[in-house]
Amino acid sequence: MKRDLTTSLIAVIVLTLVLGLAYPLAVTGIAQVVFPGKANGSKVSLDGRTVGSSLIGQDFKGMPAYFQSRPSATEYAPDVTYFGNVGPNSVEGREEVRENLAAYLALNKPYDKSLSRDSVPVDAVTDSASGVDPQISEANARIQAHRIAAVRGIPLAKVEDLISAHTDGRSLGVLGEPGVNVLRLNIALDEEAPIEGKRR
Repeated sequence: MKRDLTTSLIAVIVLTLVLGLAYPLAVTGIAQVVFPGKANGSKVSLDGRTVGSSLIGQDFKGMPAYFQSRPSATEYAPDVTYFGNVGPNSVEGREEVRENLAAYLALNKPYDKSLSRDSVPVDAVTDSASGVDPQISEANARIQAHRIAAVRGIPLAKVEDLISAHTDGRSLGVLGEPGVNVLRLNIALDEEAPIEGKRR
């Protein structure tokens, strides 16, 4: 019995050192060397200060001169990512989509009279699975481009060029849909056409 206890204790100590200390340190060290940006949270810096992460959506509500992110069940809080767990037949879910649709149309229709309920992309009115999706669809961005161009007083073609430049393709060429990173696009907008000399 004493021998079994000693063997078990040695196994616990060795496994703790290998799997609890050596392995995490090795993985962290390799990540810092191979892809330090991703290992540190894919931070986005502007003028020497961190303004966010390219992996986490941010709230741009109340700022019509900026592209708006997808709706978020967490109000874009990165420490409590989740989605509204409602089914397609949920009254609560339908009401939420209706409210998001009304807000989207109120924000964008004054700048694009042809915009209708049927032409609003799904990602403009529904939460993402995490609640902090950093991307919107290209269709969503192109609708918002009309508002951005009018508010900033720049040609629509210039805004559309920025959208094209910041649209990521499908993962591995086949997975998912192309998306536009909202934070990076808004930073590019401020660099291209700053608002009264200010940056976000």
